[in-house]
Amino acid sequence: MPREVEVKSILNKTKKRDSWFLDDYSVNLYSSCSFNCLYCYIRGSKYGSNLEESLSIKTNAIELLDKQLSNRAKKGQYGIIVLSSATDPYLQIEKRYELTRKALEVILKHRFPVHIITKSNLIERDFDLLNKINEKAILPEDLQTSLGRGAIISFSFSTLDDKVARIFEPGAPPPSERLKSLERSLKQDFLSGVSLMPLLPFISDTKEHLNVLFSTFSQLKADYVLPATITLFGDSKADSKTLVLNAIRKHYPHLEKKYLNYFAQGSEMPFYYRDAFYKKMQELLKQYELSNSILEAAEQKKKRPNK
Repeated sequence: MPREVEVKSILNKTKKRDSWFLDDYSVNLYSSCSFNCLYCYIRGSKYGSNLEESLSIKTNAIELLDKQLSNRAKKGQYGIIVLSSATDPYLQIEKRYELTRKALEVILKHRFPVHIITKSNLIERDFDLLNKINEKAILPEDLQTSLGRGAIISFSFSTLDDKVARIFEPGAPPPSERLKSLERSLKQDFLSGVSLMPLLPFISDTKEHLNVLFSTFSQLKADYVLPATITLFGDSKADSKTLVLNAIRKHYPHLEKKYLNYFAQGSEMPFYYRDAFYKKMQELLKQYELSNSILEAAEQKKKRPNK
């Protein structure tokens, strides 16, 4: 069972808005994560190998969010709130606690824009609130012309293969379900796209798999695709590097030596790989006519006729 905890603050102000995700604020209503993605950057020995075991519900989150957003709104400090930066806002326990839905009601009340990043199809439950936020949110002055809407929805993928996902994202809804939700989100005319992070070396970054990924997102007319390489941390039994290498050893033993070589000197892929990766991403984005910028996608969406 998840623990119930009280916190002193729930709204986190970022030092600088990220150019990819456009976050001015972040809110994490839950601590830890039941999706148990092996590559997750929040992993560490203090969480254990099963993140679900340390799952916590912040019971006073909605009251705090209401107060903190009220104070920010009075000062005109509007900015994009990202749900969530360190966990998924639509974990299985959200069906019971509904903290994300209640938070969206508060966000709508104070007219803040929001960016949802999720692996879950449960987000469809809240399309009604997100549509209202889309219309009523007050954007930061520097984004009012370029963005022009109050809700952004990004679906996170590392693969489109459900079998591969069961290995590396054992607690998350399968990619096939996420694709359906992405399609429905786009049909609702949300600014919606893909956080393609992280791609798995020799598994989901192969030429064949990349073409499947990009052709699929192109066919759905995703507004943007944000691709990134994998980063793995730590050597303890619960760290992402250890867990991913264990999975490679078990399911892809022919790749073990390559992975060990890649991560022998640190947490990132070697520079030559990253350089080639981003060049390949630019080729695919151009080939499939996809944007890798939310702001650029928003500008393009405004030029298209309403559905």
